[in-house]
Amino acid sequence: MNADRAARIWTQIVTRSAGSAISLAHVCVSAVDGVGVDGAGLTVMASPTVRETVYATDRVAGVLEELQLTFGQGPSVDAFGTGGPVLAVDLSAPDYVARWPAFAPAALDCGARAVFALPLQIGAIRLGVLDLYRAEPGGLSPNELADALAFADTAGMLLLDGAAGAPPDGGDPVWQRDGATPRQAVVHQATGMILAQLGVSAETAFARLRAYAFAHDAALAEVARDVVERRLRFVPDDPP
Repeated sequence: MNADRAARIWTQIVTRSAGSAISLAHVCVSAVDGVGVDGAGLTVMASPTVRETVYATDRVAGVLEELQLTFGQGPSVDAFGTGGPVLAVDLSAPDYVARWPAFAPAALDCGARAVFALPLQIGAIRLGVLDLYRAEPGGLSPNELADALAFADTAGMLLLDGAAGAPPDGGDPVWQRDGATPRQAVVHQATGMILAQLGVSAETAFARLRAYAFAHDAALAEVARDVVERRLRFVPDDPP
């Protein structure tokens, strides 16, 4: 990262923090203004299926993170897998619809036309993804992309330092939709219960949970809560 650019980005984040401890939330909010996008979401990932959204600046950003977890596809999934940025400049384009047949239409429906996924990576260590979105199609200029990568690098360093922090307003780290905050812990608990119900691996149990959410057009966290609260049970002869 260019030293002058890094210093400018850090100054923007510090200014946004207004004297409080620097957090990943401050990085997201600063990236929206600094790059010139409509929203941002940051998800920590151990694998494409083991992930937790740390912060989203608005409803659309939060839904985009949840959609990618539910469908197992999208820019952040690809960015984490490849270790490089994935820049979807117009999700309505046939190439993107073919690449992400479930995610792209759902993202368009929620109000995003362009999504830019920047991996959080320090050396060989992949930590997660910073997603930026625009409500209108269009790519990032070279300077905007360089700034976006600098914000992602800063987020990665904060993660390594353990500085996840709280959002700027002191509220919940994930933007709340319809009064319910998706909790990754609930998804993990539901996966464990399905594992026991079906006698399958954790990966297969999670795939069944995700497939059920997709088939019923429901949020993954909502289906997981139904499993945990025993309103929904999976049996071995259920279709996958």
